[in-house]
Amino acid sequence: MSSNYLYTDLSGYYDLMCADINYHAQSHGIYRLHQLFGNEGKSHLDLACGTGPHIRHFLNFGYQSSGLDINQPMLDQAKSRCPEAQFSLGDMCNFEVDEPLDLITCFLYSIHYSDGIEKLKQCIASAHRALKSGGVLCFNSVDKNKIDNNLFERHTARQENSLFTFSSAWHYCGEGEQQSLKLSITKTTEDVTQSWDDEHPMVALSFEELTKILQPYFDVHILEHDYEKIIPWDKASGNAIFVCVKA
Repeated sequence: MSSNYLYTDLSGYYDLMCADINYHAQSHGIYRLHQLFGNEGKSHLDLACGTGPHIRHFLNFGYQSSGLDINQPMLDQAKSRCPEAQFSLGDMCNFEVDEPLDLITCFLYSIHYSDGIEKLKQCIASAHRALKSGGVLCFNSVDKNKIDNNLFERHTARQENSLFTFSSAWHYCGEGEQQSLKLSITKTTEDVTQSWDDEHPMVALSFEELTKILQPYFDVHILEHDYEKIIPWDKASGNAIFVCVKA
C-alpha cells in the first residue's frame, strides 16, 4: 500500500476526515502571529496545502496565497475551492518560488511529512531561500518524547446515506528519527461496512533537536499550541507552534 494511499485514492473523503478542524481559528491565529512577527507583506505559500481550506481563509484576509502539495487530486479540489490562488504539484522538501515570500505556513503537523532528519533540513532550507528578509515560517510540531501511543482522535461524519468514522494516532517506538501517523476510515452504507487503514512514516525529533536545525536560518519563537492565544511554550507540553523569522 502506498504511503499516500488515503490522501490520493480516498482524497474525496479528506474534508470529511478533517471536518472537526477549526480552519478559521488556525488561519486567523497564524495571521495574528504574522502581524506580530512579520514584515507586513502579504505574499503567502501554504506547504502540504491539501484541499486548500487554510488558503481560503488567507485569501479572505487579503493575502496573495498559493499552495504546494504532492498529491494532484488534493490540488484539484483546492483549485475548485480557491480559483484565485496558484497551486503547484511538488515536494515541500525541495521547492523553489518565482518571487520571495512574506509568509510560509505548514498546518496540521505536515512538517513531519519530511520523512527523516535530512529531508526536514532540506525543507527548512527551501523555506529559508523562499522567504524575504523578515519573512516568517509558521508550523506546528509534536515532540517525539511526549507522544502517548495509547491516545487517538476519532470522529464521525455523514455524507449522503453513508456514515464515516475517522481515527488517527501518533506512534513512536522510543528511538530513532521515524514515527508514524496511523489513520483509518470506515464507511457504512445500508449495513455494509468498508474500511481502509494506512500508516504514514514521518520524521520524529524533539523540540530541542528541531530548534537546533532551525536556528542557523531563523530567529525561533516557540508558542503554546493554542491558535486563539499567543502564549510562550511552557516547555512541558508535547505540541507547539513554531514561528521562525528570517533575519
